[in-house]
Amino acid sequence: MTPLLEVLKLSKAFGGVKAVTQVSFSVAAGELLAMIGPNGAGKSTCFNMLNGQLRPDEGSIRLAGRELVGLAPREVWRMGVGRTFQITATFGSMTVRENVQMALLSHHRALVSAWMPAAEAFVAEADALLERVGMREQAPRPCSILAYGDLKRLELAIALANAPKLLLMDEPTAGMGPLERTELMMLTARLVREQGVAVLFTEHDMDVVFRHADRLMVLNRGMLIAQGEPEMVRANAEVQRVYLGSRSGS
Repeated sequence: MTPLLEVLKLSKAFGGVKAVTQVSFSVAAGELLAMIGPNGAGKSTCFNMLNGQLRPDEGSIRLAGRELVGLAPREVWRMGVGRTFQITATFGSMTVRENVQMALLSHHRALVSAWMPAAEAFVAEADALLERVGMREQAPRPCSILAYGDLKRLELAIALANAPKLLLMDEPTAGMGPLERTELMMLTARLVREQGVAVLFTEHDMDVVFRHADRLMVLNRGMLIAQGEPEMVRANAEVQRVYLGSRSGS
């Protein structure tokens, strides 16, 4: 598959601590790549460089052939990089629909006025996105009363409102029960393959990783120690030693 995201020799240090060292990988459209590793492996630093929050000391990040290094987070977002977070980021005082409308207003760079208040903007488009994540009937409800699994679905709809080429998902199933985890990841896989979105996600639940990822990459102390199809990575002796261990059977 032709890579949509190409990362080459990415490095970042904080003082004398090397957080990420010479990491290279790629993600194709419609592919789910899991980034795993122990705490302190460099996963969050990688994510923050990919979306422009941190500038790498070395390396290249190319999305559909265009360099992202040096762009501000908002510019990276405009280029088509979406992100969901371990702790959901929604406006509790707004309804489900209004949260998606706000994302659509930003995506379309639309201005609201007395002639078209925000509550009347992109209603059909917002409802269509909510339909796709199974949240259409929840559209008028305030976010503050939603169950946690529904908040995760809403956050996915908000991310999709920007029509991303690449979606970064940070611990997408954190805090969810087993059934909710499976449902969210199956929904994500279906949506991204229908739209040809590339997904890079971090996850500590190895059941989720090995069940849903097309490929895995494993970081340890800032270095890439393995990447490939799930069973190949599961069998890697170094991965077993530094991270999976008893996890591999879970």
